[in-house]
Amino acid sequence: MTSSMAPRTRLFAALLRLSEKGIEDVVDLPAHRAKRARLQRSFAGRFIFGRADGQAGVDEITIGTGTRAVVHRPPGAIGPLPCVLNFHGGGWVQGNPEQSAWMASRIALRCNAVVISPTYPLAPEQPFPSGVEACWETLSWLVEHADEVGIDPQRIAVMGDSAGGNLAAVVALLSRDAGGPALRAQVLIYPGTEMYDRWPSEDRNAEAPVLTSANMRSFARLYMGERYGDEDFRASPVRATSHADLPKTFILTAELDPLLDNGTHYRDALVAAGVPVRYAEYSGAIHGFMSLPGVVPAARRALDDIVDFLKQTV
Repeated sequence: MTSSMAPRTRLFAALLRLSEKGIEDVVDLPAHRAKRARLQRSFAGRFIFGRADGQAGVDEITIGTGTRAVVHRPPGAIGPLPCVLNFHGGGWVQGNPEQSAWMASRIALRCNAVVISPTYPLAPEQPFPSGVEACWETLSWLVEHADEVGIDPQRIAVMGDSAGGNLAAVVALLSRDAGGPALRAQVLIYPGTEMYDRWPSEDRNAEAPVLTSANMRSFARLYMGERYGDEDFRASPVRATSHADLPKTFILTAELDPLLDNGTHYRDALVAAGVPVRYAEYSGAIHGFMSLPGVVPAARRALDDIVDFLKQTV
């Protein structure tokens, strides 16, 4: 499995195996989240996760009843600007908007757009569907307050990686079903689209770096809680009754990722429904690579592809 990895990716994977517990073995989740946040802020963390581009403006806003969001903007831009609503990954259990700063700041600059990365409730303290409901409320609030945020409510894309890709896909389905807000595009980065079925990429990459098969299963149980087994499309967007009339979509997957087939199955469902889909699989890439630009070279190629797609659609 490691043969196509870059040397620095292999080194990172080896160090990770020595230092990191799987989520299935974590007893104190708040302490685990705090440890991850400290790593992000450390010198090593800034190398691994990348730094925000200093040319982009960054601030925080409060959405609705208290959701925190990190906002990246191009300098001196005069609104209203296109908006990319970006949901972070972390298995619905961990993660924060700051882990997307490398990607979000560069998309803001290169697409002349406002990239908004919100928090959302994390499981198991707040299990499904709390995160979905919060993400939908965030989109609705941004449309209602577009003037004060400086965005064009007619030019919004949703984006997310991993669990965030799941949430972005679900928000796009909810938006379609509600008759709006109309979205221009969705960018789904190694998304989780199916909560229960086991597909070949999971077996092929069962012990992959960053995300293993055991991790996947634990995240699903923590997220779904008492509703584990529920086939609601808001948990598994590939199970939606229809995928017609969704916005133009870019799905990115990683060669060495147990979630790879989640992306390809969703691609196939959208294509069958007549949705315009761009698809890319990045060789040598592992799960989470868009948050790991310091150790996975494919992150920069994928960023170029995302920017190209968003420039064309938003």
